[in-house]
Amino acid sequence: MTENLTFDQLPNSVTMLIKEVGELKRLLIEKQEQLTTEQPEKFLTVQEAAKFLKLTVPTIYSKVSKGELPVMKRSKRLYFSSTELMKYLKEGRKKSNSEIEAEAEAYLSNNRKGLK
Repeated sequence: MTENLTFDQLPNSVTMLIKEVGELKRLLIEKQEQLTTEQPEKFLTVQEAAKFLKLTVPTIYSKVSKGELPVMKRSKRLYFSSTELMKYLKEGRKKSNSEIEAEAEAYLSNNRKGLK
């Protein structure tokens, strides 16, 4: 497009921009959908799970026997879902002081009636 637009060219330019932005939005949504459908769940062996979690194989077996790790068993083999292991790791995340303070404030504001 030209750098110096005239007033008469403005409506056509805006129409063209709207179409291009709509096309960009459509392409972004399409790409996002591809990314979510392209990544099928991956199943890991004990050795792969140990490497994924950066633990030893005996530690993996110990955590499985204690029921600490999500696991699937087929015959004598154990399989681990990479998405479930990632969720397991995220559940162990410690909250920051600001998150704890925000939760305490929310709790206190909801339960002030019982403090009277």
